[in-house]
Amino acid sequence: METWRRNLYVLCGCLFFCMLAMSMVMPFLPLFIQQDFGVEDPHEVTMWAGIIFGANFLTAGLVSPIWGNLADKHGRKIMILRSGYFMSITVALTGFAGSLWQLLGLRLINGLVGGIIPASTALVASSVPKEKIGWAQGLLQSFITAGTIMGPLFGGIMADYIGFRMIFVVTGSLLFVSTLVITFTVHEKFTPPEKQERSSLREDFQLIFSSKELPTLFFVTVMIQFALLSIMPVLPIYISQLLGHEGTKVALWAGIVQAAMGVANVFAAPRLGQLGDRYGSQKVLLGSLVVAGLLFIPQGFVGAVWQLILLRFLLGLSLGGLLPSVNALLRRATPTHMVSRVYGYNNSFVSIGSMLGPMIGGFVAGYISISGVFWMTSAFLLINAGWVYYSFFRKRSVQEPEAGI
Repeated sequence: METWRRNLYVLCGCLFFCMLAMSMVMPFLPLFIQQDFGVEDPHEVTMWAGIIFGANFLTAGLVSPIWGNLADKHGRKIMILRSGYFMSITVALTGFAGSLWQLLGLRLINGLVGGIIPASTALVASSVPKEKIGWAQGLLQSFITAGTIMGPLFGGIMADYIGFRMIFVVTGSLLFVSTLVITFTVHEKFTPPEKQERSSLREDFQLIFSSKELPTLFFVTVMIQFALLSIMPVLPIYISQLLGHEGTKVALWAGIVQAAMGVANVFAAPRLGQLGDRYGSQKVLLGSLVVAGLLFIPQGFVGAVWQLILLRFLLGLSLGGLLPSVNALLRRATPTHMVSRVYGYNNSFVSIGSMLGPMIGGFVAGYISISGVFWMTSAFLLINAGWVYYSFFRKRSVQEPEAGI
């Protein structure tokens, strides 16, 4: 088997388990805060859940360009291993947090040492043939998203037997084992750049933001992450409201709702990536944004959990075309020796959207309504679709696209 294929398949499997582990308890933060830290006021619960959920992304956004710069100088695999091993420690320690402030501090530290996703994305992007980049990114993203979304199903089942705290310990163990597999099975043929090709963070910033395509894609990334994670901290509370007096298995039902979206995403992302390779990733991105934006509207009106499960499954089909399309477009606009830096900057914007989404979503849910979060998310996705149309279609109708940096 070709090296790039083996690396891709191994990273898909390992990142699935990494994200499965990482997401087993994070979506249940409101329940964790209520049960283990004694916070009962709903407004305070949603506020803390949004802050703690987003804290990881705050520090990750600050350091991602640094890790990207180091990856281009020293290799992407070493950045994957650094992130995986350190996160396994910090996540396991989170299970022993004695206060909300300790929980917040460990989430901030986890963001500092993280970066396994952008490093893996860069390694795949730098080794896969360009004509297969959409398919490869779609496949990788489908496993990442599937792990992220199916994790709550396993977490919901485990929570009833071992409690939320022990799930953090299990998460750390899975991260360690997955990173160990990558250590011995993923191989990177990395050639350090010549001294004249090396640049400082300031020079990277100036070069990247002088491009016409990359800043547009960064903005699209922020909006996607903001929209998709805005509902995450309050989804269990919404499900408990739908269940009413029958809401004794909220964590389990929340996991099923998330798993429905994950299963759909697994099947959709590689196929949408292939369509992007054939017809253009920008077309797949635009269509996916429009469909996802429309599907969020009825989620605010559902009266039963099964209706929410059906809509989230359909949403998962459309989500498969978002981040893989962005990653494919980024790769095509970036020279090989700068791949990690560009993905590092993009991960900063992923982190910005991931941080703001839960925080603002928690605020809207606490002071307006949970249904309002779904409608806000729909509006942001449709606005994003308009921005993509303007940037990649309307402007391109009067001039040829730029080659990128």
